Amino acid sequence: MTKRPLVYKGRGSVSNAAGRFEKQTTRWEDDGWNGLDADLPPLATETIVDTSRSLITYNQSPDIPFDRSINPYRGCEHGCIYCFARPSHAYLGYSAGLDFETRILVKPDAAAILRDELGRRNYRCAPLALGTNTDPYQPLERQFGIMRQILQVLAECRHPVSIVSKSALIERDIDILADMAAQGLASVFISITSLERELARKLEPRAAAPQRRLQTVTRLRAAGIPVGVMVAPVIPVLTDPELERIVRSAAEAGAQSAEYILLRLPLEVADLFREWLQQHYPLKAEHLLNRVRDSRDGKVYDPSFHQRLRGTGAYADLIGQRFRLISKRTQLHTALPALRCDLFRKPAPGGQMSFDCFD
Repeated sequence: MTKRPLVYKGRGSVSNAAGRFEKQTTRWEDDGWNGLDADLPPLATETIVDTSRSLITYNQSPDIPFDRSINPYRGCEHGCIYCFARPSHAYLGYSAGLDFETRILVKPDAAAILRDELGRRNYRCAPLALGTNTDPYQPLERQFGIMRQILQVLAECRHPVSIVSKSALIERDIDILADMAAQGLASVFISITSLERELARKLEPRAAAPQRRLQTVTRLRAAGIPVGVMVAPVIPVLTDPELERIVRSAAEAGAQSAEYILLRLPLEVADLFREWLQQHYPLKAEHLLNRVRDSRDGKVYDPSFHQRLRGTGAYADLIGQRFRLISKRTQLHTALPALRCDLFRKPAPGGQMSFDCFD
């Protein structure tokens, strides 16, 4: 019996195992007719309407700097193999593998739902985070424009927002973001994992090229938008040698701040990433996973608050020391300016803004 991983051009995962809540699983097997040696057909993206009645998600996590976020899409066409959000697709009855990057739930009425939530009597303003789970500027945004509609509502209400993305499509909304930034209402982090084009193509098959992201940093900053770079994730053996180079390049591009997150492999992501390593970098696989265990107390993942983002142990400490040194040398060690909440005005019922929104 021979098993072959599913390898589709332009996709990150090499398998599509059933979600952890499913009772049945399927797998490829060779029946002796060499059917598994044939080229696999292109795998198209399927969009599904998300009928959720709420948009803002709240959290009480002590190790992240925001308590609320929005995800216009569930699943992400970028296909980043390391994405810690992949396991969330299991709650929908889908796989964290190929389903996560090909079966995308979209929220076409997100702006209307947001307007309703912001207008509720008990709503209290605090910065909203976008791009913390899946990228709001993934390729489907060109078709649906949901993120732009959300920004329009936030701009009207003078609501602060922070965005993380690895897409150059964010430049489309510079007009809105620049106006908000001038009022202290918007900031952006561009995520960069590697500057090596071929490696980035394998890790993040449908995301913007690394050099294109640096160009986006420059254009956002030129428009007066506070912008930083998120080196995320730092992958042991594979991308950690680039850490200093990425931060220096970010500074040269005009970034004002830098942060990093160590590779996280929760739930299904651990197996998916292991399969990907065996497919693309088999000689580095075990060495890399050993470094992951070194930074996670002997496990591939530790979900403990604070430890999950940075890791523990000698290897994790070394990464932290290197990052602190290079970010200080490049003047990227300070945080972006705090966003203002005192300008917020609730939207008027029926989608019309009250006159005091423009005082």
